[in-house]
Amino acid sequence: MPLITTNTLFYGDNLVILREYIDRESVDLIYLDPPFNSDRSYNVLYKDESGREAQAQITAFEDTWHWNTTSEQAYHDLVTSDNIQVASMLGAMRQYIGTNQMMAYLVMMAARVVELHRVLKPTGSLYLHCDPTADGEPRFRPTPGLMFQFHDGLIQTARTYRT
Repeated sequence: MPLITTNTLFYGDNLVILREYIDRESVDLIYLDPPFNSDRSYNVLYKDESGREAQAQITAFEDTWHWNTTSEQAYHDLVTSDNIQVASMLGAMRQYIGTNQMMAYLVMMAARVVELHRVLKPTGSLYLHCDPTADGEPRFRPTPGLMFQFHDGLIQTARTYRT
């Protein structure tokens, strides 16, 4: 992995950053506030010199997901990986809901949760913020040994240990 210096800010797709820069079991705490599959575009609004909102704005990001070749490739990568639980879960979800916007969103999230689990230390914690648009869908167990708790739009997970 490339050397990361102190106070490094990454800009871009977190999946690429996780895979290329973050070592296995190296992170103590993860807070994930992903897009919510709201089917909306979010804009940055500018203000004029007096502080009033100006007419100028740009799209910051689109929270719209579509089943396409990228989704299909991500799905294929996940269901052919060594993680049998994720492959089984995604296969069942695809059979149940088909290839639509929600499935594209779930595949995008699953790929990232798998990588986040990989980089999480055995003593680490992961907090996942959800909203009502898709809060039920991410409540899957990507790997045995993870415990999930749901509290007012926040999923907390911690590794569980057998004694």
